[in-house]
Amino acid sequence: MRIQDGTRRTVQKVSSTRVFARLAPHVVPALDRAVHRLSGGRTLLSAGMLPALVLTTTGARSGLPRRTPLAGVPEADGRGWLLIGSNFGRPAHPAWSHNLLAHPDAEISLRGEDFPVRAVLLTGEERAAAWRTALALWPPYAAYQARVTREIRVFRIVRR
Repeated sequence: MRIQDGTRRTVQKVSSTRVFARLAPHVVPALDRAVHRLSGGRTLLSAGMLPALVLTTTGARSGLPRRTPLAGVPEADGRGWLLIGSNFGRPAHPAWSHNLLAHPDAEISLRGEDFPVRAVLLTGEERAAAWRTALALWPPYAAYQARVTREIRVFRIVRR
């Protein structure tokens, strides 16, 4: 089920706020995990607003598998997906991005299918182009970047 444009704009405005940035990391992933589990891995709650997937990384320090529901930006050429390390506009990089830097081989669950991927941190013009693509899909990323001094990490994941 896709959300109507008016509702989508309202959600984008709300998601750009500092209150949302404080609350969402505690609520959205938990709801996404529950819906993902209940649907047999076929969907996520946030998939009504954005393309979504579950990323399984290897913990940078622990070496243990870590599952994180994320919005993903499918690339138009079908090469892969972009993952934006916005962390809802919070000061620190998200843990999953540290994990990908340490262990770029990962797995994603997408519409009930699991498959191995490899992540690459984008830099320079490649990152700038990917960032423009992400902003076109989800304009609140600009508000997240404006709130933090760190450069938000952008990864490309491709099937292994």
